[in-house]
Amino acid sequence: MLRVLTLSSLFPDAARPTFGGFVAKQTMALAAHPDVTLQVVAPLGLPPWPLSRHARYAALAALPPRETWQGLTVHRPRFPIVPAIGGPLSPRLMARALLPLLRRIRRDFPFDVIDAEFFYPDGPAAVALGRALRVPVSIKARGSDIHYWSERPGCRRQIVAAGRAADGLLAVSGPLRQDMIALGMPADRIRVHHTGVDPGLFHPRDRAAEKAALGVAGPLLVSIGYLIERKGQRLAIEAIPAIPGATLLIVGDGPAKAELEAGIAALGLGDRVRMLGPLPHAALPPLLAAADIMVLPSSSEGLANVWVEALACGTPVITADVGGAREVVNRPAAGRLVPLDPAAIAAAANGILRDPPAVAEVLAAVAGFTWEANTAALHAHLDRLRAG
Repeated sequence: MLRVLTLSSLFPDAARPTFGGFVAKQTMALAAHPDVTLQVVAPLGLPPWPLSRHARYAALAALPPRETWQGLTVHRPRFPIVPAIGGPLSPRLMARALLPLLRRIRRDFPFDVIDAEFFYPDGPAAVALGRALRVPVSIKARGSDIHYWSERPGCRRQIVAAGRAADGLLAVSGPLRQDMIALGMPADRIRVHHTGVDPGLFHPRDRAAEKAALGVAGPLLVSIGYLIERKGQRLAIEAIPAIPGATLLIVGDGPAKAELEAGIAALGLGDRVRMLGPLPHAALPPLLAAADIMVLPSSSEGLANVWVEALACGTPVITADVGGAREVVNRPAAGRLVPLDPAAIAAAANGILRDPPAVAEVLAAVAGFTWEANTAALHAHLDRLRAG
């Protein structure tokens, strides 16, 4: 049996049930492999008292230090953080807090490999832990953990050093792999590892019936993502006046929420743009299947899971030519890659609505994105590291 310790600061919990859902899905699929046994360490960064009592952190502080979550053993150790200025300190503080726990875990669960599922701060911490425990380490890059954190003062050096020291590296797309190489990471150790999608959940449905259930008539656009500037929801909102009769539903939460709500009101779009807030993952398939188009004009991505999930529902995608977008929007039926401009988004949407693609052609764009393929590739990668 391959014994895997999955380390991820992005992992769902009772306080944040959708947080890191993509990591959880991959981890659950790997844990179901007949030759794998697995435990999860999902560190929680908390500031010193009394800041830890702030509403932002109180729910995290109340989580159990260990629990069984959807059949997985999940450890939730705390490590100290310094809000606003502590980014460069986080890997060291995380590793220091986790080492005693990992030593205890190893007594009963002698894991063969540490599988870090987010590059920063998890990756540098995983390398330090791996050295201390003499266990090989894999680090997966997903997008913002490279693009955002490598631009933060004091973080790039740690990211590159971890990439050079890790025994194996994964990237969610070919372009992200190239970005890692450009930073100075070893090309021969980086493998592209695509996400999967569950066809039992994400599949085409009766679009008219799903729209009716949502109370929508006419063209429907859906945008799903964390509400921050780089996800481009503002651009999608500003495109709506130029898309006749269209409704836009926005799913997610985040720091840009108030600004987006103000923009909707200023444009007089309250009857055409609805913000649904965060939704559980299980609520997304009917929403995506109802949509004529999924729009997420991001300025930076690795390979967004929601692109794959939309296409698996037969729904074309409008996004920017960033990250691995060309690996899924790989034919006209799959959607359009557009400049970060409301007029360009509207023109692309109107073109798709005038000449909707055949559902079978949309599905073909993501035919290779299965959890079976994802699991097989991850198992083979980690097993190679175990073998040395």
